[in-house]
Amino acid sequence: MRPAPRVGALALAWSALGLAASAGWAPASAWWLASAALFALLLIDGLRLRGAPTPQVVRQMHDTWAIGVERPVTLVVETLRRQRLDLFDLHPGEWAMRDLPRRVELRRGESASFEYQLRPDRRGDFQFDGVQLRLHSPWGLWWQSRLGGEVQRVRVFPNFAPLAKFAMFSAEQASRLVGAHVKRRRGEGTDFHQMREYRVGDSLRQIDWKATARARRLISREYQDERNQQLVLMLDTGRRLMARDGALSHFDHVLDAALVVAYLALRQGDGVGLLASGGESRWVPPQRGVGAIDNLLRASYALQPQAVATDFLAAATELSLRQRRRSLVMLVTNLRDEDMDDLLAAVRMLRGRHLVCVASLREGSLDQALGDEVVDLSGAIRAGATAQYLEQRAAAHDALRNHGVMVLDVSCEQLAASLVEKYLAVKRDGLL
Repeated sequence: MRPAPRVGALALAWSALGLAASAGWAPASAWWLASAALFALLLIDGLRLRGAPTPQVVRQMHDTWAIGVERPVTLVVETLRRQRLDLFDLHPGEWAMRDLPRRVELRRGESASFEYQLRPDRRGDFQFDGVQLRLHSPWGLWWQSRLGGEVQRVRVFPNFAPLAKFAMFSAEQASRLVGAHVKRRRGEGTDFHQMREYRVGDSLRQIDWKATARARRLISREYQDERNQQLVLMLDTGRRLMARDGALSHFDHVLDAALVVAYLALRQGDGVGLLASGGESRWVPPQRGVGAIDNLLRASYALQPQAVATDFLAAATELSLRQRRRSLVMLVTNLRDEDMDDLLAAVRMLRGRHLVCVASLREGSLDQALGDEVVDLSGAIRAGATAQYLEQRAAAHDALRNHGVMVLDVSCEQLAASLVEKYLAVKRDGLL
């Protein structure tokens, strides 16, 4: 318990009365009477606060959250006696918050509820440690801190709102929504889809002459891209992806993009797996069906990049042992020239069985540095160093391309569309 500011005002008045009594301007008995009254007030008010029951607080919220998405939390407070109190919910401290703390005045047996807003900025497992209560005494002379409510645990996932939006569209329409340039190839593919009437532009190889003879009109076979292929997303969880562009880290952008291409691949009938390596490690074997996206979410939502160097050769060895069937392997990292020897060895190992695509994430600050106007020596040095770095980066990408590896050099904003576009191009060209 602590004295409230009102006690300070009473103490000043009591001191002034004491000075007046000592100077003979007021009788000494008045000061003694005031002292007894003040002590009695403090004692009675403090005992009433000490004996007051702790209000009941119930927190209402979702168990799962999406990173960067603001959601409401409702607190319901109920007390058995008249009570004035301040509340502050002990939410994860790094989350952005609005509308706290709150002051509530309740009558006996009354309950009150109010909302405040939270926006998580990291994925993973988090905990609400209760609700901090500051109870005010009936006469406002004391206040006391107490802890109410219960401990609750929540999970913060990548932002899955785009995935929910994609469910309303076909795979081709969803691909266009993320910005992928889908090139349609009418009538050709590897799996038979249906018979239909001949259309101008169909090749002669598509015509089914037996069906044409029976129907007495030209009938073409229509094919679709082969289904039941496999895609493995190989994510770097090392130091390269700890950089941030905007509110999210590079790894958050990578994970969001990986989930988008995984969802679209599952919609296409392919199996999708995930291997995270570098810092934290995860392995999810390829699975088919749109429901497999839930397994990918649960396995990856708490992944965080760590300040360690990624061993690409070890990751390639692990993938080669775990994934025997030929697959499209999409390795997402931030490639530097000092990584080339290790990465080339890893790629050579993977290309013995798999089709490999390396997506190299580019920091947005690099493009900004080149676009800035140079007005002094430090600006010139910065622009020159940036140009040299990008030249070395391009040389590393060319070295990979010379070894027959597909390479994507993209920014965070372009990553999802580029991965989807490359996946669809591989399907369309029958490279697997």
